[in-house]
Order: sequence, then structure tokens, then C-alpha cells
Amino acid sequence: MAKIAVYDIDNKKVSERELEDAVFNADVKGYLIHDMVRYQLAARRGGNACTKNRSAVAGGGKKLYRQKGTGNARQGTNRAPHFVGGGAAFGPQPRDYSFKLNRKVKKAALRCALSARYKEEKIAVLDRFDLESIGTKGFVEVLKRFELENVLIVLDGENPNVELSARNVPHVKVLKADGVNVYDVMNHKNLVLTEGAVAQLEGALA
Repeated sequence: MAKIAVYDIDNKKVSERELEDAVFNADVKGYLIHDMVRYQLAARRGGNACTKNRSAVAGGGKKLYRQKGTGNARQGTNRAPHFVGGGAAFGPQPRDYSFKLNRKVKKAALRCALSARYKEEKIAVLDRFDLESIGTKGFVEVLKRFELENVLIVLDGENPNVELSARNVPHVKVLKADGVNVYDVMNHKNLVLTEGAVAQLEGALA
């Protein structure tokens, strides 16, 4: 099994922990990560763009001029697409961009993402992440001790002090273990997990 050092928030090593190879040391399959990121981003799209076609544009009920004898091309309405103010011919309509992805694929993609970060040595494990009070300054000091920036912090449960302290720090995101996802793992260069979060992820993905 893979091993990783466990630190406290003062960046002092307190122990070592074994990691499940199936979760943190699996083969990294880029196409699974790619599919999952596409899946997440597609689900976020609103799909609300909408244009009016010729039947939805107000007016235009009267024929412009008689059918024959004027020398002009025959026209039935001034709301046709080739008129200024007319409807759009093939404009966007509201749609759902999401698509289906099997649950096994989702789990496999998350295992690949976590394994990629482990193999890049971009994962740090803390015995616990306790701040005495809410404060951006104290939170940033912890990150500086580990020389971390652009970091995803994964907690094993509710932790208002950490969650609220991190709100104004750029390129930092805090999630609970049950909310970890491929996009956020790959969108941050570093990953910080509490021991409890590691156990929860192993329980869910192993």
C-alpha cells in the first residue's frame, strides 16, 4: 500500500498513514477524467439562450402588398428572417446540455484524479485542521507553513472556522469529503485532506 506522512497544522510530522492503492495509487486514465470534467461542466450550463422565430415575433400579420403586379418579389409578412426586425431563422432555443455518465465511471474518474495528485506529490494529509477562531490571517499562515497556493482543502465534517476563514482567499476552496469531485481536484494544484476525509474517501471509493 502507498504511504504518506501526516502533519499537524504547524507542519510537524506526527505519523504516517497507509493509503488504499485502489483510491490513491490507481492507474491514471486521462480519458475518464476528461469525460467527468465534461459531464460536470455540461451540467452547469444554463441552456437558457432563446431567440424568437418568425411565429413568435409580434406583428407581421398583414400581407405587405398584393401578390402580383408590383414587380417585387412576393412577400407574405415583414417578420420573415430576411427582414430587419424579423424572426431568427435558426437561433438558439432553451435546451439541456447534460448527459448521462455511469456511476462506475464517475467513481473511477475520481480515483484517477486523486491518484494523479498523489503521484505528483501534491497531496498533504493533516491529522486535523483546527483553527481557534475565524480569521483569514490565521488561515493564510497555515498555508504559508506548507508553502501552498491554489489549494483544495477537504474536511471530514462541518468546520465553520476553516470554511469561513477561507472565503476571501483566492484560489482556495474548502469542501467536505462527500462533496469532492473531479473538476475541483483537477482545478487546484494542491490537495490538503484531513485524516478523517481520507478515511471517508477510501470508504466510498475503495
